[in-house]
Amino acid sequence: VQLQASGGGLVQAGGSLRLSCTSSGRTVGGIHMGWFRQAPGKEREFVATISWNGGSTYYADSVKDRFTISRDNAEDTVYLQMNSLRPEDTAVYYCAAKKRRPGYPSTFLALSEYGYWGQGTQVTVSS
Repeated sequence: VQLQASGGGLVQAGGSLRLSCTSSGRTVGGIHMGWFRQAPGKEREFVATISWNGGSTYYADSVKDRFTISRDNAEDTVYLQMNSLRPEDTAVYYCAAKKRRPGYPSTFLALSEYGYWGQGTQVTVSS
């Protein structure tokens, strides 16, 4: 599975951005997707996750009610709509994928759960 993230940029506080992550490769059976971010000098942290069919989502408390994760499986793309951005949202954002296993949970928060990672896209929010 290969992942390509895009959509980052510079935005003022209160503004919006939409990140995209396109997957390719062996995704038969479905893949769960997640977004993580890493600010300078900090560890990579969980932002949001969505199950293989879009039926389940979960967000970090810090982004709940501001960010929305969604997916278009026909386009093999996952989105992260980010509204009401704050300077503390500044980070490199990474998308990640985990192959679905029927009968197992469908939302994953830990970095270690994900076996595939994109290259990251920079989001900078100015005050």
